[in-house]
Amino acid sequence: MNHPTHHQIATYLTNYVLSELVKYVMEDTGCSIEEAMERVYNSSLMPALQDEEGELYVQSPAYLYELMQKK
Repeated sequence: MNHPTHHQIATYLTNYVLSELVKYVMEDTGCSIEEAMERVYNSSLMPALQDEEGELYVQSPAYLYELMQKK
């Protein structure tokens, strides 16, 4: 049985977190999915979230949303 690599797991979890962050932005602001995606992907949190070595992607989406709002 093949086990997923660290990179595959990181990618999966990052994508999950990103989708949740977009949902939170849409719910809080009432904006479109496109605008919510733009806000998330252009946030100062994004580079840290994409850094696999930092493993920020293992944090809960709610916690990361709070961090995103503070930055």
